Amino acid sequence: MNQSVSLGLHGVDHTARPTWKLRETVEFYRDILGLPLVHTISARGWGPKTHPDFLHFFFDSGNGSTIAFFYYLGEAGPAERPSMPPTPDDHVFDATHTAWLADSNEQLLSWKAMLEEKGVEVSSTTQHELIESIYFRDPNGYFIEITVKLRPLQSLDAQDAALTLQAAIDAERAAGKAALPVREIDAVWREKGRLLSGKFGVAGDAPGIFIPALAEFASVVEAAERDTECKVSRPSTGYFLIEGKTALEFHRKELGLKPAVWYGLFTGGLRGRIDTFDKDRVRVVAA
Repeated sequence: MNQSVSLGLHGVDHTARPTWKLRETVEFYRDILGLPLVHTISARGWGPKTHPDFLHFFFDSGNGSTIAFFYYLGEAGPAERPSMPPTPDDHVFDATHTAWLADSNEQLLSWKAMLEEKGVEVSSTTQHELIESIYFRDPNGYFIEITVKLRPLQSLDAQDAALTLQAAIDAERAAGKAALPVREIDAVWREKGRLLSGKFGVAGDAPGIFIPALAEFASVVEAAERDTECKVSRPSTGYFLIEGKTALEFHRKELGLKPAVWYGLFTGGLRGRIDTFDKDRVRVVAA
């Protein structure tokens, strides 16, 4: 290895996946989405005798990136998936998807309107903390997302991400000793609460939650500051700690949170036990 070469990645060149619907895929990406077809490879296999002849074609997806497809000649595709709405009903299949960036919320809504005019079923707008998105499917059933950033990423996002993943790794390690999988995110939230409690020297067993000092969670802190049953402290510049005298209770509509943010309410870390968590009400009690 040449030690003088500085390693780094400089954006996504392309993403690729198979298609079993050649004409429909071309018409969807070129004619409906308006992505220019910029390159096609046609080849007699790719070395191994078992590799079929194929077409590999690329559409310009902006900023120098492309989205590409493999069409294997004469190859039978998998069993036809039933037509599904643009919601993550098949979480394993739909986890693999492409998301494109729009410049503004107005542009996002314009994309939604244009696609619907062309007969494409599009989801309602969905807010995920720092992005808002729409979803739809291509002819193969692949999830496609168009998203707009609600705020830029901050250093706190990276710090909090590292703590969340460390908590998840620790929770899985502890569960592995008992030969049990971690199936509930509560275990990760509690482990993160322990990590932050130790990091910030927080003692006691009052029910509480750590809230990252980020815009999408500001209404939670503001509601707690108005509630005489809550104590709000700032153990670090990056986090608030909300504790309850006997319990903590919040209501989604009162906080003005979209569902995708609501269901990640405890991402900052949990102290105690979640007694109730439904689509509009959450209650935390002592462990």
